[in-house]
Amino acid sequence: MQCSNTYWASSVHPPGRFFTQSSHHNEDTSCPVVTLPLPSHVKSITSPSNPFVKHCFKLRHSSSYRYSHGSALVVGTTPIREIYKFQQSTQERTVEMDCLLILDKAEIPEGLDVFSVRLVRVSSMVMKKLSGLQSTESVEAIALMRIPTSFFSVNDDTYEKDCRRWFQSPHRILVLDRIQDPGNLGTLLRSAMAFRWGGVFLLSGCCDPFNEKALRASRGASFQLPIVSGSWIHLETLKNEFQMKMIAGHPDSNQKRKPVSPLSQGLADSLADVPLCLVLGSEGSGLSEKSWQLCELVSIPMAGEFESLNVSVAGGIFLYMLQPQNRRV
Repeated sequence: MQCSNTYWASSVHPPGRFFTQSSHHNEDTSCPVVTLPLPSHVKSITSPSNPFVKHCFKLRHSSSYRYSHGSALVVGTTPIREIYKFQQSTQERTVEMDCLLILDKAEIPEGLDVFSVRLVRVSSMVMKKLSGLQSTESVEAIALMRIPTSFFSVNDDTYEKDCRRWFQSPHRILVLDRIQDPGNLGTLLRSAMAFRWGGVFLLSGCCDPFNEKALRASRGASFQLPIVSGSWIHLETLKNEFQMKMIAGHPDSNQKRKPVSPLSQGLADSLADVPLCLVLGSEGSGLSEKSWQLCELVSIPMAGEFESLNVSVAGGIFLYMLQPQNRRV
């Protein structure tokens, strides 16, 4: 499946409780109300040709379809459970689940049996089609969820004051610059969540955080972290509003057009109280010219002779070293 950038123009912000079958939208969105395309009397589905199955299949494969319907599929018990645990730990309800698909005749997985949500039994053929996996032995559940209200897709008409709505805690923001591999993007979201960063800003050219591979790699972090997709105009607005320092991961090299500082404990300590944006570029092309120009460059010292690390590995090191004060162990 290819990543699509069509979602940049979308603005889907459905509010509400975690478990509901209603479909509402924030007052600032023009998206129509979308109802669950499944009759209320249906309790089980056996055919992969069922219209609802086709709808879910499109949600898994098409970014534009996901955002036009404001929904995404979450495959697997673990990410569903992680999203639920997160919602239980926070006062704000940012996620809605429309229904939970369980394999026919299988027991409801532990931890999912407390959900007050519509339950639909499906055949192994349906589960295989919707999971995208050859074997359904490891897939016990699939959830149809609304795109969380913590996700914002902004455009040039967004007023500067709106940036205060994006992140509840903008002290540490991860910025991804043209990260197109969904596995890397999902892993970075998961690491940002683990190290308690305040959110993620996706610059143009990044793949969809609700792409099936990104969701699998993030283990549900796409539904837990505040995520904003926008341009450098919006990122600079955020930077100026909160007086944030911009640094970017960049390999050290002999061809230095600009100073590159080594990542160290001393550097991390000096930035402990400074609001920070960490920019990471793609493996293939690295940082964009704009990121390279506007950010202070920082490299990870390596004893080996490799030029660089995989972006998700390097990102994990940066996120750990620069995580909010008193979080490192």
